[in-house]
Amino acid sequence: MKRLAPAQPCPCGGVSASHTASKASKPLSYGQCCGRWLEADAIHGPFAPDAHYLMRSRYSAFVLEREDYLRATWQVGHRPATIEFDPGVKWLGLEVRDFRSTGADTAEVEFVARQKPPGGPAVRLHERSRFVLEGGRWLYLDGTQF
Repeated sequence: MKRLAPAQPCPCGGVSASHTASKASKPLSYGQCCGRWLEADAIHGPFAPDAHYLMRSRYSAFVLEREDYLRATWQVGHRPATIEFDPGVKWLGLEVRDFRSTGADTAEVEFVARQKPPGGPAVRLHERSRFVLEGGRWLYLDGTQF
């Protein structure tokens, strides 16, 4: 498991919203972005407010090899027994392509995550992930890869 200081850039690449055309968005720190949820109490929260932010925080959890967070945010009926991390993988970035509500307690997020395994070419994971709201928490169900 890897740790980030709150002031370091967030692995998910989140940026602040620009309020004017002349004011450019700037990268969010880990503490301002995904760290709010990854470093929180897994039972009491705070929790990601929607599927979009949950997906971003799960990407950061993969980068930081946070099995505890990934398991806690996986819907219990779909959760694997363990999560294996590839040693030496360098995560190259995340692009969220689409986020949409599909019902009162369901949503989908389409994203592309890029990584480079040691000694190999960069690869990308393009997925449409499904999420469900249970007990006031968004949880990952599964995904379809493209």
